[in-house]
Amino acid sequence: MKKLGEILPGVKMGEGIKELEVYGLAWDSREVKKGDVFFGLRGTKVEGSKFAGEAVKRGAIAVVSEEKLEEVGVPVIEVEDARRAMALAAAEFYGHPSKELKVIGVTGTNGKTTTTFLLKNIFDRVGKISGLIGTVQYSVGQRSFPALHTTPEAPRVQELMRKMVENGCRCCVMEVSSHSLVQRRVDGVEFDVGIFTNLTQDHLDYHGTMEEYYRAKRRLFEIIEGQAGKRGKILVNNDDRWGHRIVDEFHRRVKVWTYGFSVVSDYRVRDAKVDINGTTFTLCAKGREYLVRVPLIGQFNVYNTVAALAGANLVGVEMRAAVEAVTRVPQIPGRLERVPAKRAFQVFVDYAHTPDALKNVLETLRELKPRRILTVFGCGGDRDRTKRSMMAEIAERYSDWVILTSDNPRSEEPDAIMREAAHGFSKENHEMIVDRGEAIRRAVNLAGNGDVVLIAGKGHENYQEIRGVRYPFNDVEQASKAISEKPSVVE
Repeated sequence: MKKLGEILPGVKMGEGIKELEVYGLAWDSREVKKGDVFFGLRGTKVEGSKFAGEAVKRGAIAVVSEEKLEEVGVPVIEVEDARRAMALAAAEFYGHPSKELKVIGVTGTNGKTTTTFLLKNIFDRVGKISGLIGTVQYSVGQRSFPALHTTPEAPRVQELMRKMVENGCRCCVMEVSSHSLVQRRVDGVEFDVGIFTNLTQDHLDYHGTMEEYYRAKRRLFEIIEGQAGKRGKILVNNDDRWGHRIVDEFHRRVKVWTYGFSVVSDYRVRDAKVDINGTTFTLCAKGREYLVRVPLIGQFNVYNTVAALAGANLVGVEMRAAVEAVTRVPQIPGRLERVPAKRAFQVFVDYAHTPDALKNVLETLRELKPRRILTVFGCGGDRDRTKRSMMAEIAERYSDWVILTSDNPRSEEPDAIMREAAHGFSKENHEMIVDRGEAIRRAVNLAGNGDVVLIAGKGHENYQEIRGVRYPFNDVEQASKAISEKPSVVE
């Protein structure tokens, strides 16, 4: 419990109002509990302050809003930016837990989940109990549970970090999405290291342009630059053109480290080799060389691995111990996840849902020299429509046979999404099957000796969203069932 004046320092309010006792923070009126402060957030479709009355009925003791509200029965505190006010209030309410943790934030279009999983694996194996906030799950030490958002709202972020501290965690690794940065969900978090993986086309339905998308990602490093407490560091993919901008824009004010294949990288990769069992490469860092073996496939996973090794090293983990830790990293859910087949073909499930990610995965699978690559993919509804035909073109170019299907159509018609994506096809090596389960079965049934099946787009997700309803659906389970039902005769 805190006083209202304590969690909103510097905000104008009467002395009596400052003494109100706060038991929680809420931004969804349906979840308000007695003693909460309700923050009316400006949404893309609905103004949150419209629900102030409902919040008060449920027990809110004050409302924070950017709008001037009519009498609602409790004090209304007007602020310029309700999201920022909520983020800073959350940090105060939970006692600034990020000050008690080594915090590494990872942002970029691709690689966030794998990099954070690798970091957590490193920390845990070297004896630094760690927490995780990301797309697949939230972990607060020994306890983990499914994630609802890549980066949750600010009060949830701070609550999770406080639980990490209480559970003995020494480190926190978190994916930092572009949406969360624009919506100030990590304002009030103090970062030890911010990692930039790459920037490729995604989320333009929200950001509008690549420049605005870049500016959203850039905010993580602005936060680090402006921290009053920790002197944070920045770690950047030196082979990414947007990464060069970050180096240019921040290196005079913040310590910036780089990683990649470039000879001028601080953490430099060379001699990378990939096979069906994993990847090996040499890492050159701080005047020494390390042979790295990781049971993950592909050059993009070389980048993810080096980002994790360098990030851990920048917060004090000895590099040789970190290198040893990544040799035993477990399978990362939905990230080029191999589906057990015990057949003469291989089946992989991957979250690739952007043109660049799909290209990277298919190029990686081609390096394994399969007889054929059979790709199943779809495009999500209510998202960036410009990437749909691009993904079809890439799938066709790098695959021997493509099955275009439904992903998460959301409020759109699956057939309409597929027709739009099909504009990217120019050859005859494809077919369209709207039912995703049927599409997966078709690909598995087509697979023969030496083939590789890629099921792309949904990765770890355990649902398919259709007309606002989430139906149980898991690509790995669907593929496993199709494999078990496939006749054992090899084609």
